[in-house]
Amino acid sequence: MSDGVLKTTDAPAAIGPYVQGRSGALSGRWIITSGQIGLDPKTGNMVGGGVAAETERVLANLRAVLEAGGASLADVVKTTVFLADMDEFAAMNEVYARAFSDPKPARSTVAVSRLPKDARVEIEVWAFIAP
Repeated sequence: MSDGVLKTTDAPAAIGPYVQGRSGALSGRWIITSGQIGLDPKTGNMVGGGVAAETERVLANLRAVLEAGGASLADVVKTTVFLADMDEFAAMNEVYARAFSDPKPARSTVAVSRLPKDARVEIEVWAFIAP
């Protein structure tokens, strides 16, 4: 980590004009991630298996970015979930619910017409590292 930019090879590299996450002097004790989709960081390909499998990979990617900044999913206070099809909400939500301990983070879920790489789900998080 340098200049507040989080970068890890355990999550997919940014494929656009953004970084995996931010922390440090520019963000204080906050870590704000870019949205993660179901890209496998080793292959650079989307995982197969539908929205549940994609959600598992998305959460693994988010864990990796958070760990690069010294945080974990337990530090997440806010998430935004983008779904390509709101009919897949229940399948995404089942995987999502297992990933976060109580208290769960605040969340917004939005249906979108299309996601990068034709992903079914994208999630971004805000985490706060308590002093």
